[in-house]
Amino acid sequence: MHLARMTIRLTASAVVFGALTLGAMATAEAQPAPAAPPAVGVMETVKRPITESNEFLGRIEAPNRVSVVARVTAFLEKRNFVEGAEVKTGDPLYELERGPFEADLESKKAQVAQLQATLVNAKLTTDRARTLLGGPAGQQSTYDAALASQQSLEAQVQAAQAQVQLSQINLDYTEIRSPIDGMIGRTSVTEGNVVTPSSGVLTTIVSQDPMYVTFPVSVREGLMLRDRYATRGGFNAVVIRLRLSDGRLYDQTGQLNFVNNTIAQNTDTITLRGVIPNPILHELATAGGRSTVRELTDNEFVTVLLEGVQPVEVLAIPRSAVLSDQQGEYVFVVGADNKAEQRRIKLGQSTSTVAAVTSGLSLGDKVIVEGLQRVRPGQPVAPGPASALIQSSMKTTLEEGSAQKDSGAIGPKPAGSPP
Repeated sequence: MHLARMTIRLTASAVVFGALTLGAMATAEAQPAPAAPPAVGVMETVKRPITESNEFLGRIEAPNRVSVVARVTAFLEKRNFVEGAEVKTGDPLYELERGPFEADLESKKAQVAQLQATLVNAKLTTDRARTLLGGPAGQQSTYDAALASQQSLEAQVQAAQAQVQLSQINLDYTEIRSPIDGMIGRTSVTEGNVVTPSSGVLTTIVSQDPMYVTFPVSVREGLMLRDRYATRGGFNAVVIRLRLSDGRLYDQTGQLNFVNNTIAQNTDTITLRGVIPNPILHELATAGGRSTVRELTDNEFVTVLLEGVQPVEVLAIPRSAVLSDQQGEYVFVVGADNKAEQRRIKLGQSTSTVAAVTSGLSLGDKVIVEGLQRVRPGQPVAPGPASALIQSSMKTTLEEGSAQKDSGAIGPKPAGSPP
């Protein structure tokens, strides 16, 4: 009986041991094998040339603007221009009634002739009185009176001649001519109306080529631009490019030529101005002649791109590799033992495809540019070369930026610029 009890105990122990062994084996089979490190594409940081660029909001302004007004009071007889056409200096614009001014001029000329005839007689009287001074009949008082009369008539002749000049000027004002080259606007007065100097502006003329572009710059950014370009040539170190209101890039480049001498107190900005060509694009036939079409129009709203002439060498990485959070921008690099490391960086002048790094990275660092969604700090990764598409895109962008000086091409919009 004792032997039977021992047999039962051994059998129960064997059953428990077997169950535990089977459970341990089942648990071991249920645990997955360790995951392989995620594959990521990397690029080494290198120094590349990049064109520095800043964006501002600006407006186009005509260098010359003339408000045409009447200088005399007269009926408007004829308009000699087509509204919206371009005019040249000296082109006739309006013809006013000339008759009253011509008659006034002739009257003033007649007054001059009358006074000149009287002056001739006065000179003869003076000469006679001077001759008589040598004889017994001559008197000094007679000579003095004759000389005074002659000088008085000479002054009257000069005054009358001045009136002739004034009448001639008024007559010339009856023909209103263009004082500048430019595009003329609509007329505010039509034929048959009386115009006076107080009638206001008859029409407006604005010059067309070249044009000014003015744009305000914050004082902080103005100091940054000054420090960046003052030692590189000042105004000659930058070029101006324009993005039009429809998003197109203007194919002409301009030159900065003026910085205002005061700061606007309400906005804490300083105004900069550049000059840019505005050539004729097309000529249009109109009912009264021909009109021209140019790209830039006075008072037009544009985006100004202030770009450095010479590219600068910077540490460049693809823009897609840059991540950001509440603390700022950062990237992942492949560190020792192929582990991902988070690096806080500061960006310089960047574009939509290339990021210029001013601090946080060193030359030759391996930056993760693909597979970022699977990367965690301190996690092992399986690095490999970035795809050919990423490398080609970055190379093309940098080459275009380097060629802007010669080709006039415009690079991508800088990241972080105002809309």
